[in-house]
Amino acid sequence: MLDRPLVVSGELSWLGGDRLQRRVEHPQQETSTIADGEVTQQREGRSPRHFSLKRAPQLQVLLDSFVALLGGDAARLQQAFEVRQEGDARGAWTLTLVPRDARVAKTVASIRIDGYANASRCMHLQEADGDLAVDLLGPLAARMPAEPTREALQALCQSTP
Repeated sequence: MLDRPLVVSGELSWLGGDRLQRRVEHPQQETSTIADGEVTQQREGRSPRHFSLKRAPQLQVLLDSFVALLGGDAARLQQAFEVRQEGDARGAWTLTLVPRDARVAKTVASIRIDGYANASRCMHLQEADGDLAVDLLGPLAARMPAEPTREALQALCQSTP
């Protein structure tokens, strides 16, 4: 539906446990929170919208991956995903997560996290329909290309810090 990438800037925070919050500053202000099996979206000037996490399996996958990764819970990660790890001698690494649940795989094909040393640099959420969401993490987020393309983001994510 879009003829060019949609660039969204903001912050994704793990609030502990099974709780995540995403605050978007641009192109419009919005806060989305996942907590207690429910998603709450608040857009500026609108009433909050609430719905069950069961209605959004891709958000459940995102939640599971973040909580397991940030909490260091390898068992939870391997329960929800097939986990593939790659690395090289210079310190670059890639972690690819493929959902085990067939219903989830109908919307989310994979999550790939690129990193260097002990820092995550990019997260790629590949949707089953071919759409791709790329999140630049930490200091890399300030280096968003003026004209982001898949190729430009890939080069940035795999560059040496």
